[in-house]
Amino acid sequence: MITIQNGTLLYGKNLLPMGKNLFIQDHEIVEISECQARGKVIDAKGCLVAPALVNSHIHLGDSVARDVGDGEPLDKIVKPPDGIKHRILRETPREDLIRSMKDSLQDMVQCGITTFLDFREGGVDGVEILREALEDIHVRGLILGRQDSFLDKNADKSKIVSDAQEILKITHGIGLSGFGEIDDETARNIARECLKEGKIPAIHVAENEKVQQQSKELTGKTEVERALEAGFKLLVHLTSASTSDLEKLSKQELSVVCCPRANGALSTGIPPIKTMWDLGINLLLGTDNVMINSPNMFSEMEYALKVTRGLTQKYFAPVEILKMATVNVGKAIGLNLGSLEEGYLADIMIVEQISRDPILSLINRTQSKNIIGVITDGKILYQR
Repeated sequence: MITIQNGTLLYGKNLLPMGKNLFIQDHEIVEISECQARGKVIDAKGCLVAPALVNSHIHLGDSVARDVGDGEPLDKIVKPPDGIKHRILRETPREDLIRSMKDSLQDMVQCGITTFLDFREGGVDGVEILREALEDIHVRGLILGRQDSFLDKNADKSKIVSDAQEILKITHGIGLSGFGEIDDETARNIARECLKEGKIPAIHVAENEKVQQQSKELTGKTEVERALEAGFKLLVHLTSASTSDLEKLSKQELSVVCCPRANGALSTGIPPIKTMWDLGINLLLGTDNVMINSPNMFSEMEYALKVTRGLTQKYFAPVEILKMATVNVGKAIGLNLGSLEEGYLADIMIVEQISRDPILSLINRTQSKNIIGVITDGKILYQR
């Protein structure tokens, strides 16, 4: 058993600060109380005891291409199969890909991240490369793969289905680039196969006005409408979603991942976080391409909070941003994580409290040097 004592816990779904001890047995939080410490004791005096962070959208393969392509159009940088990133991924030796991924994984651990969702290119081989990078780094990698055949608009239905089934055997779902590369029938078949296997169907949508307009010209529907009709449950970006799109989303059981730093860097806009929150949409947060951003969720949270307030010229509660990186994720991926309460996975970070406001201390002030401990699945990954 592990006991974390003397810290300020951010308890439950609302991340309420409280002064109690937290007890871990095996993989889970088994008790939060004022009972006497038992087992191995971690003294968190002067610290916040918070859920570890989740990076809900990242492309770890891009770690080999940091800061390449800045200033180029979005399509030229990331559009498959011949975007700058895709050419680099094809040309880079396997060992260099793995080494760069390991560097980014270590960066995430040092920043309190214990779970990530990766949109992994390269089919089965791409998944195996990421798995190899993860072998000696004990973070929870949820891999959303894709096959090159998904981009072939001449591929028949049986090929798409069989390739989807193949990749689903070794992943947590499928993460598609977007509707600019696939047709609606392919999208429906892929989402259907994911749901049949109880796995995550995810897709980038409405990342900029151009793709929204192209979608309407081609099909008479927005990318968001097409994603909903196909059955996707995890949508990424929504930077250029219409009011009608967002209202339709609010009536569905799904989640949206916002990546405001990446959208800002690529000049595609800012996701309407407050509007989506007002509509009751389950919101997550991700750092997106490592070629554009460091995989630092503290930076992402700070940017998301401030740019949302600036965009709307209204107050937006900091706790809602922290929920996007913790509490909200469990619902989206079907795991009991992201919340400090009994029966949840023991994924926890212990962080020096720097300001009087515990939530803003995390969002505005915390750096990797302020993290004194990280626990995942009940195991201590890092402690100083």
